[in-house]
Amino acid sequence: MQHFYDGQIRRYLTQIVRIFGQFSYQNGKGGLIQVPVTYGDLTRQVGSILRDNSENKIPSAPRMAVYITGLEMDTARLADSSYINKLNIRERALNASGDEYLKASGKNYTIERIMPTPYTLSVNVDIWTTNTDQKLQLLEQIAMLFNPSLEIQTSDNYVDWTSLSVLNIDNITWSSRSIPTGTESEIDVASVSLKTPIFVSPPAKVKKLGVITNIITAVFADTGLEVNINEDAYAQSLVKQKLIDGDETTVTMPNTDGSNIALGTEDALVVTSYQNYDLVIIDGVAKLMKNGLVNNANWTGWLVAQPFTYEPGITELRLQRANGLEIVGTIVVNSADESELSVTVDAETLPDDTVISGPNADRTTIDYIIDPVRFDPRTIQDSSSNTRLLLLGSIGSTENADGAEAWKNSDNTDFIASENDIIEWDGLKWHIVFDASKVSNETFVTNLNTQTQYKWTGNEWILSFEGEYPNGTWRIAY
Repeated sequence: MQHFYDGQIRRYLTQIVRIFGQFSYQNGKGGLIQVPVTYGDLTRQVGSILRDNSENKIPSAPRMAVYITGLEMDTARLADSSYINKLNIRERALNASGDEYLKASGKNYTIERIMPTPYTLSVNVDIWTTNTDQKLQLLEQIAMLFNPSLEIQTSDNYVDWTSLSVLNIDNITWSSRSIPTGTESEIDVASVSLKTPIFVSPPAKVKKLGVITNIITAVFADTGLEVNINEDAYAQSLVKQKLIDGDETTVTMPNTDGSNIALGTEDALVVTSYQNYDLVIIDGVAKLMKNGLVNNANWTGWLVAQPFTYEPGITELRLQRANGLEIVGTIVVNSADESELSVTVDAETLPDDTVISGPNADRTTIDYIIDPVRFDPRTIQDSSSNTRLLLLGSIGSTENADGAEAWKNSDNTDFIASENDIIEWDGLKWHIVFDASKVSNETFVTNLNTQTQYKWTGNEWILSFEGEYPNGTWRIAY
C-alpha cells in the first residue's frame, strides 16, 4: 500500500487545543490572564523542558496540557466497508486572475467517498494551578461550556462527511494529591477526561464530471437498434462519416461480432446537442449556424452553458473527420464580435496529404500558389525543376493560335492549364499533375511556402479544416 497521511487525528487534537486555549483567570489585582495550552503528557521529561532543563526554575502555572490517552475502534458504529458514496460537484467559474467568482458554471467533478472507519478518541486535559481559586475559575468555565457536550468541526470542506463530531466529558479528577506535605510538594493538577467519536477515512477518488453533450439515436430506423456501442465501436462507426460526407447510402454501426448493422438512411439518425447548432469555418473563423444560415449567435452565451470553464487559447474545438479522427484547434472568442471564434489548428491533427504523381517524382506538397498573369515562370524554368504551382487562374486557351509567351515550353510549344490545376516543371516542359476538372475526390496538399494545408472539395480549394460541420460532428472540449 502506498504511503498515505492526511493528519486526520491531528485535526481533532488541534480543535480540542483551540477549545481550551480561550480560558482565562482573574488575578488578585482584577486583571484577566489567559491560560496557555500545550500538547503533551506533562511527564518528567516535558516538565524538564518547561523548566529549561534547570532545577532552579519552577514550572509556570496555571497551565493546561492536552494529550491522548486512548484510541479504540467503535464497533457499534461500524458499517459496510465496501460502500462508496458518489457526489457530483459543480464549481462556480473564476475570472482570469482567480480572485472573483463569475455568474457562470465552472469545473465539475465526481467524488467517490469510501466508508470511513469509526473510532473513539480519549483525551485528557491536565489543569495546573497554584491555588484553589485558579482551579475553581477554570473548571467553572469548562463545566458551563459542556452542556452536556460540545460540537466540533475539523474541516470546512463541503465534501468531507466526517468533519462534524462531538466532545463529551467522561470524568473529572479534582486533584492529583490529597494533603499538602510542605512547600516542596508538586503543583496541584486537575484532569478532565474527554471522549469524542471520530472517523478515519481512506483517500477519496476525485475525477472530472462526465457530461453527455451529444446524443445520436436511430429512432426512425427501419429496424431495431440492439448494438453494443462502446467507445471503440462508436469511434469506428460510420454514422458521423455519413453526416459529414452527405452520403445517401445506408448508415451502419458495428456489431459485437465485427459485422455491421444497417440503421437505414442518414435521415433515420437524430443528433441532439445543446441548441442543435451547426458550424461553419471560413478563414479560420468559426460561426454558429442553424437551418443552413449563419445566425450570429453569441459564442460567450453558448460556452457558459457548457460543463467546463472556457479558457482562451486552451479550450479546444474538435472537428470530426470522415475516418473517425478529429481535427483539433484552440479557440479564442473575438472580443469585438462575440459571434466569431478564432481557431488555431494543431497541424499534427490535420489529415494526411494526398500523393500526387508527377513526371519527376510523387509528392504531397506544392511550392507556391500563384496568379499566372502576375507570375513570371522563367524564374523557375531557369533555376529548378520539379517545382509545383497551384494556379489561381488559367494559362492560355485552346482557342488561341499562339499561347502565353512566358509559359511556353523549351521546345516553344504552348502550355494550357486551368484555374485550380496543379502544374509541375520538369526542366523542359510544364505538366498538369492535378487536373481540377477531372478530380472530384477530396485531395489534401500543403503549401511549403506558408506551411498551410488545403483541401480540394471538387469545386474549389479551401483550408483543409474549413467548411460546414453539421450538428453532432463538432464539439468544444477542455
